[in-house]
Amino acid sequence: MASLWAGIVRDSVTPALAAFFPRGAYLQLKAINSASSDWTDRLVHDYGLDIAAAHALLGRNAAHAQLVTVDVPSSYGHWVQPGVCYNSIGYYEMPNARIVYREDGQIRSFGIASMISWRGVWYVIHLGAILRSSDSGRVDDPALGQGTSAYSGTC
Repeated sequence: MASLWAGIVRDSVTPALAAFFPRGAYLQLKAINSASSDWTDRLVHDYGLDIAAAHALLGRNAAHAQLVTVDVPSSYGHWVQPGVCYNSIGYYEMPNARIVYREDGQIRSFGIASMISWRGVWYVIHLGAILRSSDSGRVDDPALGQGTSAYSGTC
């Protein structure tokens, strides 16, 4: 999560890729012909848009914002069966974790739409939105304080 935060603060997807679901794992997981281009052209592209939107949320003092914690509601974690969401194998998914940070002396937060566990490590797969209607970044439920997570389903 420190890598994700570094990417948000710097407005750069490059440091944040360490927190993103790996390409090799995605190729094994997805049961679609174009998994490689989907990972690059959709998932990483959208991740970059969402990182830019989160950076914009931080504003001109982004470099001084501090990551406090990532709140993960473990009761939301669930197993996604093979075949669901065009996947060839099953996996664990965690929707709606929250990034909690301090900026200008105030605690603030926003959501991580979805994370996937791969070989015991959790990775972000969708930061601001799982599905989107436009080619623009999104910050998931920004709030003053720690905010609250609400369960949402997969895909």
